[in-house]
Amino acid sequence: QVQLAESGGGLVQPGGSLRLSCAASGITWTINAMRWYRQGPGKERELVAGIGSNGYKDYVDSVKGRFTISRDNDKKTLYLQMNDLKPEDTAVYFCNFITSTHYSYWGQGTQVTVSS
Repeated sequence: QVQLAESGGGLVQPGGSLRLSCAASGITWTINAMRWYRQGPGKERELVAGIGSNGYKDYVDSVKGRFTISRDNDKKTLYLQMNDLKPEDTAVYFCNFITSTHYSYWGQGTQVTVSS
């Protein structure tokens, strides 16, 4: 059974930092794309950052220069380092893995709240 286990969310003050992790278990195929999405209150889910199997990274404009995505292929784990957090970053963050066989797997989501 495939599972993506997310961790690292929480409550942080504006300007603070958090590091999200997403560890996969039960996936036997190569993982191509790894992505972080978020869904804020009353908003649609949006793609925040992605990293390909070749290490290519891409970010939504609102987080460029503040967030850094990375991956550990041996551990099948995805990370998101979030710095200089803003209240508008408040959302449930989801990880998404796309395998070489084109299967898509989602984590359960982790809450990030930025508030003073």
